Formats: sequence, C-alpha cells, structure tokens
Amino acid sequence: MFHWTLHLEAGPKRYYHAAVAVGKKVYSFGGYCHRETTMNHMMIDVHIFNTVSLLWTKLPLATNGNVECPIEVPSMCEGHTAALIDDIIYIWGGCTMYTWEYCNMLYAFDVDTHRWFNPKISGTVPGPRWGHSACVLGKVMYIFGGYIQLTGCSNDIHKLDTATMVWSVINTKGTPAPDSRCHSATIIGTKMFVFGGVEVLFEDYYNNINVFDIETNCWLNTPSAELQGCEDHSAFAYKGELYVFGGRRSNQILSDLWKFNPETISWKKVALKGRGPCWLTKMCCCMVGDAIILFGGYRKTPDPVEDVQQEDYVEVSDLYILDLSPRLMTLCKIAVTLYGLEQSGLPHDIRWELAAMKQERNTMGALRTGHRK
Repeated sequence: MFHWTLHLEAGPKRYYHAAVAVGKKVYSFGGYCHRETTMNHMMIDVHIFNTVSLLWTKLPLATNGNVECPIEVPSMCEGHTAALIDDIIYIWGGCTMYTWEYCNMLYAFDVDTHRWFNPKISGTVPGPRWGHSACVLGKVMYIFGGYIQLTGCSNDIHKLDTATMVWSVINTKGTPAPDSRCHSATIIGTKMFVFGGVEVLFEDYYNNINVFDIETNCWLNTPSAELQGCEDHSAFAYKGELYVFGGRRSNQILSDLWKFNPETISWKKVALKGRGPCWLTKMCCCMVGDAIILFGGYRKTPDPVEDVQQEDYVEVSDLYILDLSPRLMTLCKIAVTLYGLEQSGLPHDIRWELAAMKQERNTMGALRTGHRK
C-alpha cells in the first residue's frame, strides 16, 4: 500500500532543477523561477532537505565579487542533471540563465565539504544539451539524449567513467530509443529503461519503454504502454520494477502512478492512498529509503496568477512524501489525523509530525540559510 504521508511548503520554488538523495538528505541544484532569478543571482544555488527534521537549508552562494561566476562553480541553470557517485555529485549540461547558452562542462560538488571543483577529464565529451537524462551504474555515469542547440533532439549515449574521468560515446546495437528530450532514464540491474519524452519539431510524445543493455551495448525494444506518452514526468525503480509518475502532454497534466514489470513486460496503474500532488509537472523525485521525496515543479492553476510568464501556470515550492512501505508507526499517525484522535499526551516531535500530515498547506518546511548539514 503506497500512501502520501506529508505535504510541506516554503521550500525552493523552481522547476527543471536537478536533485539527488544522499543518506537521509536531498540535495537540490539550480532550476528556474523567474521571481527568484535575477542578474545578481549568477551562480547555481544549493538547497538541502533533511528528511528527519523536515527542514530545508540553503547553502551560502559562492561569490567572486558578485560579478562573474568562479570557473569551478556552475552558473545558474535549468534542464541539467545531477548524479551521485561515492561522495561526489556531478552536475552536467543544461541551459545557463541570462545568456541562454547550452553547457557541457562537468562540475563536481563534494557532499562532505560542500565545495565545488572542476574534475580533469579527457575523451569524447558530449555536445552541450538540455533536457537529457543521467543515470549511474557503479562508478559510471550515462548521459542519454536531450536537446542540442541548433541540431535538435538526440538519442546518443555517452558515458563518464569516474575512475579514470574519461568520456566516451557508446556505439550501440539494435533499434535505439527515439530522439527526445525531457524523458526519464532509470537503471534496473544492468539495464537502462528509457521512457517518454518528446520530439520537439512535431510534438510527438512517446509512450514506449526502450531498454538499453549496458553489458552488451544493445537496445531491446518493448511494446507501447497503456499510459499516454508524456514528458517532464518522474521515474524511479523499486524492488526491480519501474515506476512513472505524472508528467504532461501539451496542456494536459497527468497525476497517476504506473509501474512497469520488466519480467512480464506489462504496465499496471498503482492505487495511492492519501492526497498527493495534482496538476504538477517538471518536479524532482528522489528516493530515501522506502519513501519518494517529490518537490518543486510547475503547477497548472484554475485561476490566473499575477506576475507569471504564462497566466495558467505557476512555479511551486511544495514537497510531498510518498511512503512505499508504511511502518506501523506511520499508519498510526495517519489514523490519528484521519479520525481526529486526542494528541495532547503524545511527545512534541510526534505532534509536530502529525500537524504536518494534517495541514493541507503549512510552512513547517520553512527555508533556512546557513552551513548546517
């Protein structure tokens, strides 16, 4: 039984950001929000969500006279990717703000020291792109597809071996996944499962699962899904199955969770308990233990919102937690809030969590600034 257990607000408000889970924390990098992004905000920002305290922390921005970005720190960007290998988070690609240039520089963020550096690399570096995917197997990061400036969407695969810091392009066999951007790529075992995405020129939304066998460098194709083709969705692997949540198709926003079983090559819609996000796309999704942390994004609203670029959409700061294997304690908390049971005799931290679970909108995830890790 999957259950939405928590909804918090007051986190970083943006979309097309990138994030990874490190232990009990989620690190979020960059993204776009026109209300927060100014010429005085040149360098990428880093926000950390602690899944134990349920608090956001914003790290101090790197500075270089507030004029230029230090070379080892990424510029503020969107559509990039983040991948964790050992204690290093690698940020690659994306579109920089203000100049709208596509990037192919590799940046590294040390989670122990919170410092940026530029690794020395060699080999065939992928061309600059936006809306690609990145996934990790062992010490190797795989980059698939994305939108390349001037040439359009691609379906190539590059890999970075972080043991040698050598980039290489993979010569694949079989029928590849179509050219696309804003798809998802998820590792299960030694295979990469690519789903969704869109071909920009004809707005062709894909609903095929395309499987790339990393051991043989061969594409293995499967039938189309029962769900609609989409882009800007979230995907994750859990107990050997692929899960796809949300996404969008033109102006239609999707809010369902589907799972794909690689053994039976079949899809199934997953029933969810509790109240989760709706009308939300371009969000980040990270797994911490048996829970999915989903935050940020771009929400379609029924009423116009002031000071936004598109009157029917607004960036959000919401964070939702989907528990994939609720413990007895979690189920008891849900029962207390559902039936309005007496809470005065409970410990303060339990009552605090119950309040967060009960309130439709709250500010318990208030953003804090500092070095606290």
